[in-house]
Amino acid sequence: MRLGHRPERDKRITTHVGLVARAFGAEEMILAGRDERLVSGLEDVVHRWGGEFRVRSVGSWRGEARRWKEAGGRIVHLTMYGEPISEKMDEIRSSGDLMVVVGAEKVPAEIYEMADWNVGVGNQPHSEVAALAVFMDRLWEGEELAREFSGKIEVVPSPRYKTVIERPEGEGG
Repeated sequence: MRLGHRPERDKRITTHVGLVARAFGAEEMILAGRDERLVSGLEDVVHRWGGEFRVRSVGSWRGEARRWKEAGGRIVHLTMYGEPISEKMDEIRSSGDLMVVVGAEKVPAEIYEMADWNVGVGNQPHSEVAALAVFMDRLWEGEELAREFSGKIEVVPSPRYKTVIERPEGEGG
């Protein structure tokens, strides 16, 4: 869940949060707030590049977090003020369904209380995109990098050249 998205200031970073979430194994991005251009842009990436990733906007992050917890899910809040990721990852990994909360502007103090874990990916200022990527990679232990997406566009790994397969409409995805 992306908290505190400000459409006029954060569209690029929030888009990158969504791209990292998708590429690194998340099933869904929940945007706390409204930004239909951002949502449709991420949906277009899924359409072209493949995968089962969903994007949705919600009016109340509190309501969404409460419903998640009531259904038995656990919440991880990524913050530089949290406990070190290396000390908590085994516990988190074995806990079941997770909602990972990534803030934009200053997050409400309430999220620190609602979260099952407040985890720091380092304790120095850095990008929330970097924190999410490191967290997701540690969560999946690198396995997410081998996932295959069946989209209209596919990058073929090459040591020197850019090789891209573009399938006609109706194939892939």
